[in-house]
Amino acid sequence: MLAYAVKRLLSAFPTMLLIVAISFFMIRLAPGGPFDRERAIPPEIEANLNRVYHLDDPLWLQFMSYLGNLAHGDFGPSFQYRDFTVTELIWGGFPVSLRIGSLAMLLAFVLGVGLGTSAALRRNTWVDYAVMAGAMSGIAIPVFVMAPLLTLMLGVYLGWLPVGGWNDGDFAHTLLPVVTLSLPQVAYIARLTRGGMLEVLRSQYIRTARAKGLPERVIIVRHAMKAALLPVVSYLGPATAAVVTGSVVIEQIFGIPGIGRYFVQGALNRDYTLVMGVVIFYGVLIILANLIVDLLYGWLDPRVRV
Repeated sequence: MLAYAVKRLLSAFPTMLLIVAISFFMIRLAPGGPFDRERAIPPEIEANLNRVYHLDDPLWLQFMSYLGNLAHGDFGPSFQYRDFTVTELIWGGFPVSLRIGSLAMLLAFVLGVGLGTSAALRRNTWVDYAVMAGAMSGIAIPVFVMAPLLTLMLGVYLGWLPVGGWNDGDFAHTLLPVVTLSLPQVAYIARLTRGGMLEVLRSQYIRTARAKGLPERVIIVRHAMKAALLPVVSYLGPATAAVVTGSVVIEQIFGIPGIGRYFVQGALNRDYTLVMGVVIFYGVLIILANLIVDLLYGWLDPRVRV
């Protein structure tokens, strides 16, 4: 298992290099620059700024210089947040994004597995139909539509929750973003759990366990659940990517000071180094999440370890 993990980590380097190259050249092909303002600055000042940040160098030379700095863990200075480096901005916003993302994934896993199991155990009843109808709604409605709807209902009309801000991450300001971010994942996980549980309940060893007189609760928890979660574990990698990209929208809508908000502001301001730093950081997180999922899959199903 250790050799497999090391091999996967080594294979991630070409992937990250490709991500860096594509992101580097795409953002520079976009119109505008990091020092464009509503009021144009004098040409000599713009030339001085480009020289200071080496933006007047040939593009290939800028890319090689960026790779050299990146090899030393240096994402460079931010063009817009002049008093901060990109590393400082990322580590300042990462705890907020990590809290929202981890709570959303935890809520999605607990609710999704619970609802999917209930639907499978009560197949073709009103419970099954209600869970699957809710799951289809959660899949069909994107987070950038669900967020304003929940804000309007729970924040504006009912006044139960604040509609924006962070306030040091208290419960009231955290609940609405976490619920909004987790809803699509609850839907996917519920459907996967239901399908996996139905397949496992028809297997031979479950029939044998029932023939031995084991209680149904023991059969579900100890024997069926572990095998039924295999599709869910496989989905956790893409789910993590979806939560990461979804948090960009959620943080912008709710005014949360996380990495996603910096990414949006950096893209609007053509802050090359900030956008690159966030993209690379997200890429590393997604690769590590997929590696953890693969290792968990091997733990749940020993047959895949070879």
